Amino acid sequence: MTPVTRRTLVLASGSPARLRLLRDAGIEPRVVVSGADETADAGVGTAALVAMLAERKAASVAALHPEALVLGCDSLLDVDGVATGKPASAASAVALLRGLAGREAVLYTGHRLIDGESGRQASGVAATIVRFGTPSDTELAAYVATGEPLQLAGAFSIDGRGAPFIDGIDGDPSNVIGLSLPLLRRLLVELDIPITDLWQPQSGPAPA
Repeated sequence: MTPVTRRTLVLASGSPARLRLLRDAGIEPRVVVSGADETADAGVGTAALVAMLAERKAASVAALHPEALVLGCDSLLDVDGVATGKPASAASAVALLRGLAGREAVLYTGHRLIDGESGRQASGVAATIVRFGTPSDTELAAYVATGEPLQLAGAFSIDGRGAPFIDGIDGDPSNVIGLSLPLLRRLLVELDIPITDLWQPQSGPAPA
């Protein structure tokens, strides 16, 4: 049999959630935090902004690792046309979550994939509608006190302590967690790389 040539994905992000998503999907990436500039001109739409920031992150890491397969991602919550990232303080997290109670917003994640071996690139933006619940002030205070929302775009999660406060979503759940696995697969297809080439070999059964 012809041996499978496996590629190593370089994740241009220090996000624990993105790393966990990839590992759960059978991919063990090498993490290289980009340190890319995340400032942007006013008036840039949320979808365009996350695409631009994902490109910056991927390009920054690809410049240091020119032969690598690099993935850059950036997530922001669009609230009435305003891009919302991680809250700057506990007070701002409480205010944001109060304002979102009982409403919908859209979580956008930009993706840029750079294949150093071929010199090809692919990009896309995933969007998921998030329907927020109506937690009490006591619940919000307790949630913010955990520190979790200060690490998250839009101050919420669907896989942590904040999950009970989300009534539902329309779209890809992995996108809300940090990166869209279905979109990643499609971008890899554009670069003629099967996602299965990124899977880590499964260990055999434990000896009896």
